[in-house]
Amino acid sequence: MKNKKQILAAFAVSAGAAFLIPSCNESGAQATADEKKTETSDGDLATPLLAQPIKGEEVAVLTDAPNVPPPITRKHRTKVVVNLEVTEVVKTMADGVDYTFWTFGGSVPGKFIRVREGDFVEFHLANHPSSKMPHNIDLHAVTGPGGGAAASFTAPGHKSEFSFTALNPGLYVYHCATAPVGMHVANGMYGLILVEPQEGLPKVDKEFYVMQGDFYTKGKYGEAGLQPFSMEKAIREDADYVVFNGSVGAMTGDNALTADVGDSVRMFVGNGGPNLVSSFHVIGEIFDRVYTEGGLGEPNKNVQTTLVPAGGSAIVEFNLETEGTFILVDHSIFRAFNKGAIGMLKAGGGDKDRNKVVYSGKTDDSVYQPEGGAIHTMPEAGKARPAAKNKEERIARGKGKYMAVCSACHQPNGVGVPAAFPPLAKADYLNNSKEKSISAVVHGLAGEVVVNGQKYNSIMPKLGLSDEDVANVLTYVYSQWGNNGSEVTPDEVKAVRAKNVAAPDGGH
Repeated sequence: MKNKKQILAAFAVSAGAAFLIPSCNESGAQATADEKKTETSDGDLATPLLAQPIKGEEVAVLTDAPNVPPPITRKHRTKVVVNLEVTEVVKTMADGVDYTFWTFGGSVPGKFIRVREGDFVEFHLANHPSSKMPHNIDLHAVTGPGGGAAASFTAPGHKSEFSFTALNPGLYVYHCATAPVGMHVANGMYGLILVEPQEGLPKVDKEFYVMQGDFYTKGKYGEAGLQPFSMEKAIREDADYVVFNGSVGAMTGDNALTADVGDSVRMFVGNGGPNLVSSFHVIGEIFDRVYTEGGLGEPNKNVQTTLVPAGGSAIVEFNLETEGTFILVDHSIFRAFNKGAIGMLKAGGGDKDRNKVVYSGKTDDSVYQPEGGAIHTMPEAGKARPAAKNKEERIARGKGKYMAVCSACHQPNGVGVPAAFPPLAKADYLNNSKEKSISAVVHGLAGEVVVNGQKYNSIMPKLGLSDEDVANVLTYVYSQWGNNGSEVTPDEVKAVRAKNVAAPDGGH
């Protein structure tokens, strides 16, 4: 058996270059290839696929999530040219939080690639001159050492080319495999490639691209500013964010997926990792068919939740039998409601009476919005950072904290939830007393409260926010939705916190 030194040497790109890990496909690839080989009439060994002629050439249509390229309708092999550019870009991770993503095509996840079983794929990988790191690509759909990694190692300002034949149908992950591999993947360098079977996939009405990833930042969830990557947290597998399609809210609100009642839906689900296994679930739906681990054999049927391993995939299919908002989650549930792994599929239309037969309850997706990263038990001091310089800056910071921590209950527009969570918009309770408002956030509340003439009987838990964060979020609330425009300062919060008593009158 080769020793470690020999293995590493085999994957060196050049003297002094970064080493690459072996392909995730390399193990067992030879056995698979041997099984596929057949002897042709002239005595040469070849797969039946390779014996088929290649007709024509086309450039692959590449799409950003949640979109998927159109199904392949041709019935023959062809040459497919894939042009993919690596860029390192600053984009939004959550409201008020930016991150430097390393991307295949400018977004996370990378572009969706769709080819047909037997296609000859000519792959062109370019690394933008502004990149600071070399990159490559390991496609799990490739049969060959490194999955293309060694052949595609590309320095900034350079481009590489290699080719492969798509021998195995299925849904496959691709990712960067340049050392340090974990860092490249953790920064968003992954995507999906679908190899359609020769006969194609059954027709559906809607197809979507959904990919989960876990991210590790120096600051905790929701901490504002440009957040750097934390190798220490990544090694501990202590993710600050677990998200679908690259950011918190990428598939909620105005970004929600949409379909009609009666539509058949297919989701191509991937998990870039780098560390966590996804328990993929759609609240209010049952998967009619699940092609586990991206294989296209006999599907599992009537599945509630399916596991998607890091570096793996699944294809889920279901019919929309009624209207409403269906919530996509990682059912390791704190990841959904506190770290961002949540999405929405909004279904409309259909016969109203029939819809009620399928499900008679009212449609209300508000309780499934992200709860944010605050710990709803004991208050904790936030990480120190420079205080807001003025009221305008306090409002801007407060908006991000409100969306991360408060909007799940009180709603992004401050209207609350009837009979459950009081409104903050034009709220007499807030506008009549800053001290009561501060105390509600700092000390929490319980029992019956009256806001704008309506009674509520719920619990406001203590929130682990710093004096600065409380001042910012309340100043933002006061500046919105017809409230009186008051500014709350950290000194005022500190004074109320020191009293260590509940808000007077039991108000909310």
